[in-house]
Amino acid sequence: MSQYFSLHPQQPQPRLIRQAADIIRSGGLVAFPTDSAYALGCHIGDLKAVERMRRIRGVGERHHFTLLCRDLAEISVYAQVNNAQYRLLKATTPGSYTFILKATRELPRRIQHPKRKTVGLRVPDHPLVQALLIELNEPMLSTTLILPGEEKPLTDAQEIRDQLQHVVDLVLEAGECHAEATTVIDLSGELPELIRAGCGSLAPFGLD
Repeated sequence: MSQYFSLHPQQPQPRLIRQAADIIRSGGLVAFPTDSAYALGCHIGDLKAVERMRRIRGVGERHHFTLLCRDLAEISVYAQVNNAQYRLLKATTPGSYTFILKATRELPRRIQHPKRKTVGLRVPDHPLVQALLIELNEPMLSTTLILPGEEKPLTDAQEIRDQLQHVVDLVLEAGECHAEATTVIDLSGELPELIRAGCGSLAPFGLD
């Protein structure tokens, strides 16, 4: 059965954050709230945890997972960012966006899109996630918690535990969570391209 931690939404308890990070480092799969919807997350290098995420989501090898990063500096390690892209990222992060960018050589190939050599990255605007990323001291691989056959993400921590208690190792709860996924913007081309409309405003990209 999965563990269940209730954390303060603005000042998450350091002790519980450390325990959650230890679970992730040891190969655990965690469900947690973000500034958009609930997500699943695991250590970037844990192949078994990644496969568990695929099974829960019902997605194949070509599905784009997202790297959750602390800030723009961390994004630049894993993605190629030119001046125009940087200005857009600076204006919209942290926030409820996922950006598709060209991957750098630092990023493992198995995380990249197999043909386009791109990766999804985001800097979430949520105290719990930021605290967890700081404690981990590296990005976390994640995906929106949408179950097969469903259109909307799960939003209730207790419901998530009830449904996934045998397939995730930890559920984090920190108050209310949105029922909408991130806005996904492809910045890998010459102009921003909308892939999915979600929580994040389209206005900064001229796509509204």
